[in-house]
Amino acid sequence: MSELGRGTILLLALVCGVAVGNLYLPQALTPLVAADLRVPMDTASVAVTATQFGYAAGIFLLVPLGDRLPNRRLLVSLLTMAAASLFAAAAAPSLPTLVAASALVGLTTVASPVIGPLAAGLVAANRMGAVSGTLLSGAIGGILLARAAAGALGERLGWRVPYLAAAVLTLLAAALLARIVPDTAPRTRQRCPAMLVEPLKLLRREPELRRSCLYQACVFAGFSAVWTSLPQLLTGPTYGLTTDAVGALGLLSAATMICAPLAGRMADRAGPDPVNLACLLGTIASAAVLAAGTLGGVAGMITITLGVLLLDVTLQSGMTANVTRIYAISPDSRLNTAYMTCAFLGGSAGSWLGARLYADLGWAGVSALVAVTAAIALARHLVTSAAHTAPPTPKALL
Repeated sequence: MSELGRGTILLLALVCGVAVGNLYLPQALTPLVAADLRVPMDTASVAVTATQFGYAAGIFLLVPLGDRLPNRRLLVSLLTMAAASLFAAAAAPSLPTLVAASALVGLTTVASPVIGPLAAGLVAANRMGAVSGTLLSGAIGGILLARAAAGALGERLGWRVPYLAAAVLTLLAAALLARIVPDTAPRTRQRCPAMLVEPLKLLRREPELRRSCLYQACVFAGFSAVWTSLPQLLTGPTYGLTTDAVGALGLLSAATMICAPLAGRMADRAGPDPVNLACLLGTIASAAVLAAGTLGGVAGMITITLGVLLLDVTLQSGMTANVTRIYAISPDSRLNTAYMTCAFLGGSAGSWLGARLYADLGWAGVSALVAVTAAIALARHLVTSAAHTAPPTPKALL
């Protein structure tokens, strides 16, 4: 099969953006949902957590089918089901119904982790980092536009309209994939139960996969805590802004669309470890900057903006390095399943913890969580680096 061209890669990146954007709609809409459904803000944030838990489940249960089924048929089916779930969320009459629909949105909008291994298997090895960065840029664009559009549309037309718009875009993405995804032969004939066990076996067998999973789970936990709590901070008494401000702040993170491909090319040249080290240090620095957001006023808003920008850049650049590392093992959906499941389990836990910490300790508690989770990953990275650079023992030389 011929290698994927640049135009096809860009279209796949666009679809990744549409699919991943569905996961981030609730972040900007939480204050509006809370007001309309008459529930506390931290209770309304359960929709965010449900979406991410659903996504983790979808990655574990459905993404392995990328090795078992023709990718075009699988991707079109997943996006069609995701659109139906978004329509259900838009029509939800109560928070429990919205939470259930949000979990289904997460479960079915797993096109991006299916597209990643598909593209990696159809390009040369020396292009994997750059292609991964391009796909990730598309996903980042979807995240940014989802936040901004959800906040703007929700403020003017109600929180249900962004869900309706996302459903229509998802159906259009399904139609696009039906035309551009090449025919692919199944990579395995394993039965589904055996395939579900494979990611767990790979986690046990592949140390490079385990540490990539740990890095992303830790950093994504802090990232999710910030974005779950940020609407409460900005629309609360400290700043008194609208949900438009949440979306606008997300748009400022567009720099990550440039940084992710650069990180991918750096990982291709120097390996992923230096990229990971810089990103983990940057994440800890972002926590210190974000903590100053408790100041309020112009000074506080500037620090929040800078902190969120730095956190987004380090998360996405670190993810590019992690994906490059695991695709070097094999462009296999089962590896990506293990990695993305761990990442979103970390993100789900961070979302839940962020809401609890904000309720109990305020923004300072959320900022501290970002620092602690990144420090855990950094400690693991330094231990691994020390082991790789340690001179051989005399016994090893015999």
